[in-house]
Amino acid sequence: MITKFDYYLAILVGFLAGVFLVPTAINLGVANYAVLFLLPLAFPPLFAIGIWLGQFLSRWLAFMPQFSKFVAVGFSNTAIDFGILNLLSMVTQVTSGLIIGGVNVPGFVVAVFNSYFWNQFWVFKGREGNEGFLHDFPKFLAVTLVGLLINSAIVVLATTYVDPWGGIGKEAWLNLAKVAATAVALVWNFVGYKFLVFRK
Repeated sequence: MITKFDYYLAILVGFLAGVFLVPTAINLGVANYAVLFLLPLAFPPLFAIGIWLGQFLSRWLAFMPQFSKFVAVGFSNTAIDFGILNLLSMVTQVTSGLIIGGVNVPGFVVAVFNSYFWNQFWVFKGREGNEGFLHDFPKFLAVTLVGLLINSAIVVLATTYVDPWGGIGKEAWLNLAKVAATAVALVWNFVGYKFLVFRK
């Protein structure tokens, strides 16, 4: 069941996602300050609509409220991951090769801690009892590290061994590779978190 508090949290998570998307937009060539300023303001209503949609769809699919919160957290994790990757790519001027795998890691690590916090307290609401906040973290980290390997392997393979199509620039190609990597890792993570980590 979705509560008013869930909407407030979705708005907060949407705002954070918008903030972290700013470096990605800059690296992709967006120079319009109005667009960059509006990114953090555009996502909160979209995230709230997503939560409402999850509640609406729960009439037919009981897991949809939880899944809608997971998707909101997943988008914020993705924005953090992309934002830090693009910021580091701009600073280092690295967009491909094996070294991009290393440049990919810091954003993923920050996104992992963001993910654990929101999944523990909001999406799956942790376990009952006195086990403590970090009780599930080793399992969470194991599932997430496999996700990191999947994510980084796809980014390295796509940017190093696949030429950009249709005149797409190397920065855009890096981000398209990251989208594909994130989609695959998202499926892995949801299944792992639901059935292995936060299982009640």
